[in-house]
Amino acid sequence: MSSATAKRPMSNKKFLAVWIPIVAVVAIVAIGANIAIGMFRGAIESYMGAGTYDISNTAEGSELDTEYYGADYETVDDAKAASSTIVEEIAGEGMTLVKNNGTLPLAAGAVTLLGRGAADPVYGGSGSGTADTRTAVNIRAGVENGGFTVNGTVYDQLAEFAQANPAADGGRTNIIMDKPDESNYNIGEMPVDQYSQDSVNSFAEFGDAAVVVIARGGGEGGDLATNMEQWDANAEPGQHQLELNKDEKDLLELAKSNFENVVVVVNASTSLELGALQDDEGIDGVLLAGSPGAVGFSALGPILAGEINPSGRTVDIFSRDFTADPTFANFGDYAYSNVDDAYFVDYEEGIYVGYRYYETAAVEGFIDYDEAVVYPFGYGLSYTEFDYAITGQTLGATDGEISVDVAVTNTGDTAGKDVVQLYYTAPYTPGGIEKSSVVLGSFAKTDVLEPGASETMTLSIPVEQMASYDSEGAGAYVLDAGTYEIKVQTDSHTVAPGTSPIAYTVAETVAYTDGRASDETPATNQFADATAPFTDGTLTEFSRADFAGTFPSAPEGDGLIASEETLAAFAPYDAAAAAEENGDVEAPTWGADGDLSLIDMRGLAWDDPAWDAFLDQLELTDIVDMLTSGAYNTAALPEIGKIRTNDLDGPAGFSSFINPDLWTGTAFPAEYLLGQTWNVDLAEKMGVAIGNEALTMGANGWYAPAANLHRSPFAGRNFEYYSEDPTLSGMLATAAVDGALTKGVYSFTKHFAMNDQETNRVNGMGIATWATEQTIREIYLKPFEMIVKDASGELSWYDADGRKQTTEIGATAMMSSFNRIGATWAGGSSALMHDVLREEWGFTGFVITDFNLYPYMYVDEAWAARGTDHMLTFSGTKTVEDTESAFAQSNIRYAAHNVLYTVANSNAVNGMAPGATLAYQPAAWEIWVSVVTIVLGILVIAGIVWMVIRVRRHRNRPVMIADETASA
Repeated sequence: MSSATAKRPMSNKKFLAVWIPIVAVVAIVAIGANIAIGMFRGAIESYMGAGTYDISNTAEGSELDTEYYGADYETVDDAKAASSTIVEEIAGEGMTLVKNNGTLPLAAGAVTLLGRGAADPVYGGSGSGTADTRTAVNIRAGVENGGFTVNGTVYDQLAEFAQANPAADGGRTNIIMDKPDESNYNIGEMPVDQYSQDSVNSFAEFGDAAVVVIARGGGEGGDLATNMEQWDANAEPGQHQLELNKDEKDLLELAKSNFENVVVVVNASTSLELGALQDDEGIDGVLLAGSPGAVGFSALGPILAGEINPSGRTVDIFSRDFTADPTFANFGDYAYSNVDDAYFVDYEEGIYVGYRYYETAAVEGFIDYDEAVVYPFGYGLSYTEFDYAITGQTLGATDGEISVDVAVTNTGDTAGKDVVQLYYTAPYTPGGIEKSSVVLGSFAKTDVLEPGASETMTLSIPVEQMASYDSEGAGAYVLDAGTYEIKVQTDSHTVAPGTSPIAYTVAETVAYTDGRASDETPATNQFADATAPFTDGTLTEFSRADFAGTFPSAPEGDGLIASEETLAAFAPYDAAAAAEENGDVEAPTWGADGDLSLIDMRGLAWDDPAWDAFLDQLELTDIVDMLTSGAYNTAALPEIGKIRTNDLDGPAGFSSFINPDLWTGTAFPAEYLLGQTWNVDLAEKMGVAIGNEALTMGANGWYAPAANLHRSPFAGRNFEYYSEDPTLSGMLATAAVDGALTKGVYSFTKHFAMNDQETNRVNGMGIATWATEQTIREIYLKPFEMIVKDASGELSWYDADGRKQTTEIGATAMMSSFNRIGATWAGGSSALMHDVLREEWGFTGFVITDFNLYPYMYVDEAWAARGTDHMLTFSGTKTVEDTESAFAQSNIRYAAHNVLYTVANSNAVNGMAPGATLAYQPAAWEIWVSVVTIVLGILVIAGIVWMVIRVRRHRNRPVMIADETASA
């Protein structure tokens, strides 16, 4: 028997059950992808690159020269090549000779490099201050650049050891940002018993000079170890990371036993305990090489050979025992016991940080200076000698300045540069306002002086700078009556030979209750909340009147208990309560008709009435989106003629975590090494170089310079801060900002303020930083104050009639910090961010947060403080609680005003004349997204059409009945 059966087609129900989900998934992918791109556009643009804008000027505008800022080079490669020259110049002036028994400069010939760091040097630090060193000049090449021949047998073995023991595998210090459990702090030196017999044999065959490299790294998100027992099996109890370990000591003995001349190169951007090297007669020279960036090691060989005469100076004091420093007990990991995930740090040492402590303690007989200090602050040696003479002086009134003319003469037989340092000593009364025995007031660096040549330097100190902040009495800066000594010195401890102190007499105490000449509004007490523990008996302020009885100690007992006021400050920010409390605020206008463009605002004062009309045109939702998606950019608002800006890290040159191939500039030396130059001209050159790179690569803002201080040598981020001293830091940072301003780059000076340790910097609560108002103002705010008050550049613009105008502009950007000032987040502190920064100092511009990924960094609080405007984060990652109340909208408008003012007065408007319009040209990835979206859309539509046709056809088909035929 046989049969034939016709196949029954799939029913509509089954057909739709299969194909509807397929079509739906395609549609969801297309729609979802476009929604996600909209939400995370800023992040994607940072990864993939942003589109561009075509500028259309009016007929009249086309006749104007709208290149407000011109690059000195045609291409980014040309700009980087010029930057490399400056990198080498900075390294040549920054590498600091601190010991020399006459061996240096070395005679030409062969040298043996010893130590892992010789083959695996530290070029910079990790985190935002990192830079591209993939093609960097290494130490071997740098030494060979001085005409030396390097022992290849030893070098190759060191290189192999470093490769076999990388930092990522625990073979060396590796700080992973904000991941202490994954970081390690191994020194990673190759033990001497691992030097091969071939290497040891090569010692005798390869010259009589050894250059031993001692290296230490640093990084954002982690501090250096104050106890190495976990990381080093040979560590003695209490041994820390900044002293020589057993392997390094063995290495030095190996060098001394095999070489007549031994020179140590310290490759680190923080101070180390170097007393053992200084005391050891077998060590002939010590050179502080810092972390010199891409090509900085090119200067090392010429310095060793004497082709470059070292002229660097220390930026920190080098004490003999770091554990005896007054900051040591209050640096690191301290948590409150009565609240979860809340940490703090006490600046109990007050103003006596760095050389201010050691110089003052010596004057008071509390320490033996020669036993406590290895190298003073501002110390450095040269291959020549200098004489000094004060040739003139001007002693102004208390609202004027003091200036001193100093003639510097090269009395040696080698050309070289010198640094002239001007210090002051203020009259001190025990029990009165705390004062250091010496304070750096100003400095200057000579040009290259040939033997016998002289140069006269004029150094000035505003008299108001010598005032001390008196929070307990006048609540203002006070210039006490008495005699002030003005001293030309070679370092913080030594008066320059041939000079004598100049007496400056203040007849009557001056309390600057009406403000100093440099203030916009008087300085008054603002930080009582941050000072609270010092006044309620929990902590003791370190006092010159009783160093022994008030010496800082680690918190314990009640010192670990957060007060009720502190707990209240740790509570989440209540935007609704703030709006209710400020219910009388008038809501601003949004979306008004108008034809003003951002370029029309260029050159106008921040409070010019035209800004009100311009800001009325803004749309609230657009502004909220712009302000909350500020990672490495400010978003475009083409309707008002605002282009997207590109704002890049970091202090050692442009870098990008997001897309290093797209946004990578020259790797400059770490700021620590730039600090050691003591050369403001070089700092300005670096700023100009950054500006040139910005113009050639399309960047507008620079997340730098970093102006926090080296409160402790263990701070992991010291490499990207200049110094322990606020004046040195402030003068160098101001010069860098000035240089960048010449190319229209706005510099986000960071991290405002008191971000001076990395441990616990980010957590659920943020780290509370406690200090006296005097300490906050005189030490930690000082460099930022100098930048705001002193930075200056020329701004050109066109008025409504097309006439070119020029005016002056200062620093227009700042970055707030992760930490709290007292218990209030710095970015949300109206006292810090508004009352001091804007009202008292006169800052005009915008402030961005540090990376705003953490819950305690409330957007609403930042805006309510009228201080922090822009969020360094990506769209959708932060919640804005209130955009409806008049109070919130007023704050949002204020923040927008600050951002737009800065952008209008930057290189972002190059090419735009009044009345210009923008036309967007999408990036390549956007075109591909559009193409893929269209294709997916066509597929969805085609699928729907096909399903409809198929269903209809199936419904209208005749029913097929199977025939059955049987046969036998």
